[in-house]
Amino acid sequence: MSWQDCTPPESHVTTSSADPVEMVIVPRTSDLGGFEVRRALPFRDRRMVGPFIFFDAFGPTIFQPGSGLDVRPHPHIGLATVTYLYDGEIRHRDSLGTVQNILPGEVNWMTAGRGIAHSERTPSALRTRQTSLAGIQTWVALPHGMEETDPGFTHHPRETLPIISEHGLTVRVIAGTLFGETSPVPTFTRTIFADGALDSGTTLPLDASDDERALYVTRGGVEIGGQLHRQNEMLILRPGDALSVKARTDSRFLLLGGEPMDGPRYIWWNFVSSRKERIEQATAEWNAGRFATVPEDSESIPAPDVPRLK
Repeated sequence: MSWQDCTPPESHVTTSSADPVEMVIVPRTSDLGGFEVRRALPFRDRRMVGPFIFFDAFGPTIFQPGSGLDVRPHPHIGLATVTYLYDGEIRHRDSLGTVQNILPGEVNWMTAGRGIAHSERTPSALRTRQTSLAGIQTWVALPHGMEETDPGFTHHPRETLPIISEHGLTVRVIAGTLFGETSPVPTFTRTIFADGALDSGTTLPLDASDDERALYVTRGGVEIGGQLHRQNEMLILRPGDALSVKARTDSRFLLLGGEPMDGPRYIWWNFVSSRKERIEQATAEWNAGRFATVPEDSESIPAPDVPRLK
């Protein structure tokens, strides 16, 4: 997805060393013509959480008849995009010839590898009426041995994703393994990605883990370590700590993370790589028309000039 450039969020709160929440990131919010996007990752003081290198929450947005989401064809390398909706519908098209609509609770996982292009739009059949859209898109960085793998795409209906439900708690495992349940969505490293809901007063215990973990509050408010955290905050959890997440009101959240990435990554525009020169190469190839095109979607977004990457 290419809502905008990858400028990191600008505000955060660093907590005390005794707090199980290591850092609170307040996403940078952008209004793209009535379409609100909140970016939590990358952040200047925290570039990644496990393999997750990019995190956008979008909506809720109301589209009037005749309008909709229109993200024109654009490229990716060195990452996998993971799209998960709370409301609405998006049609994905890519340079492999994939055409796939995604609905709430489903997962679109697109592996870019050495290079792929795709577009994301509101289906034409829905543009005759008012529609709404809300969801998440994250990017997962690929490990060194898979950065140049063949591109691919998989779609997973909501009924294929495991659900844990008990005592006011519901958790859908989007990718990876959590509470003994494993999602069918393929991953390249140990991954945690889950959509959770807690009734007011309900507590979710999280065991101690050496994995990097974050919790993004999508609705309501939760208490961790005696501190209240509100909607649209990303909470970086301290590795190795057991903790409890208590809902102050009916709440919803995403839990994400996994094993630390095998080295630093550069991120610029829609590209991720362990090598600056690879991003420069991909930019030149895209602007020269050397990426495969998206069938039946001839528009494209030109890459801006590559800045000096640090």
